Amino acid sequence: MHNDRLRNILSQIANNELSIDDAIQRLRNLPFEQLSEAKIDHHRELRQGTPEIIFGQNKTPKQIVAIAQSLLKADSNVLCTRTKYEAYSTLKTEAPDAVYDEVAHTISIIRHPPDMIGKVGVLCAGTSDMPVAREAAIACEFFGAQVVQINDIGVAGLHRLLASLETINTCQLLIVIAGMEGALPSVVGGICAQPIIAVPTSVGYGASLGGLTPLLAMLNSCASGVTVVNIDNGFGAAAAAHRILTVGRHEKL
Repeated sequence: MHNDRLRNILSQIANNELSIDDAIQRLRNLPFEQLSEAKIDHHRELRQGTPEIIFGQNKTPKQIVAIAQSLLKADSNVLCTRTKYEAYSTLKTEAPDAVYDEVAHTISIIRHPPDMIGKVGVLCAGTSDMPVAREAAIACEFFGAQVVQINDIGVAGLHRLLASLETINTCQLLIVIAGMEGALPSVVGGICAQPIIAVPTSVGYGASLGGLTPLLAMLNSCASGVTVVNIDNGFGAAAAAHRILTVGRHEKL
């Protein structure tokens, strides 16, 4: 439930436009709603400023639709990550405004434009890293960020990165994504002053070890202050960006 909806309900009670019983009926699913196979945290948006996100991996289309319906009924926007087109096709019949991204494998439903929180640069080392970069970019936009996505600027051609610095420096925060040896966040961290969230990907030949090599490289970055999330976790980087950019904005419980 969004803060604005809760304020509206309380205002209607104060103005005798809504009975206590009707208000209880509207709020009956706080703090969470029990579905057959899931508990939907409707209180999360009040606590953190964003609704619960659906992690679609291994969920059936039926489960995803049920969770999405619960969120929409609570007047929340919907984001589902790591999902398949089949789930989107099923949900589309219930929510015609659902949007599927075939690169990131995400489903988005935006009923209420989010409050703007700032400008985020999503920097992608190689085209093969783009699924993770797209997941990060879509999640950032869902959370209310303006996103500048710059692809294929890995350190194998450093001039490509340097040519983009003017645009990069207009951003308040950078999410830097790389596989192989994972060098790009360290290079960006040595050039730029913004907070940097590094995302290792599982892209690379055998010795990349499914993303472990870039993960360790980013954790051992020569550039100080680079923050690192888990392998292929574009969504996690976007969630961290949201927390950084909204410090002090949320009401204390």
